[in-house]
Amino acid sequence: MALHVLHSFKRLNLTSFNERFVNVLMIQTCGYAKKAATKGKGKGMVKEALKGPDVCKDTVRLCTNAVGVNIFKQGEDPSLKPKEEYPEWLFQLDLGPPRKLNELDPDSWEYWKLLRKEHIWRHNKLHKGKKM
Repeated sequence: MALHVLHSFKRLNLTSFNERFVNVLMIQTCGYAKKAATKGKGKGMVKEALKGPDVCKDTVRLCTNAVGVNIFKQGEDPSLKPKEEYPEWLFQLDLGPPRKLNELDPDSWEYWKLLRKEHIWRHNKLHKGKKM
């Protein structure tokens, strides 16, 4: 569109004022900004695969040490102690799947927390496709 405007201005008999205006117009319309260069992202870039931690397959070490507990770069994983040195509540923890709403006691805190969570899920499902 800018080129059509310039051609129409050139066809007219221009004074010096109009020529300056056309030159300014030409500088403004033709000076398009360059696209910002993206760093590291592009079609030609090869994505690096994430490498997870090494998996220990030594059965003796798995039975005697708590593998993966050490969060520091240096040092070793702590060794496991006999059962008598750990507190009783540790072996009474419920590590199974979470309970359903009908399995919980209605007077418990967990029941009302789960009821509220399920209500929010239901509300979000019902209003998912609606527009404001």
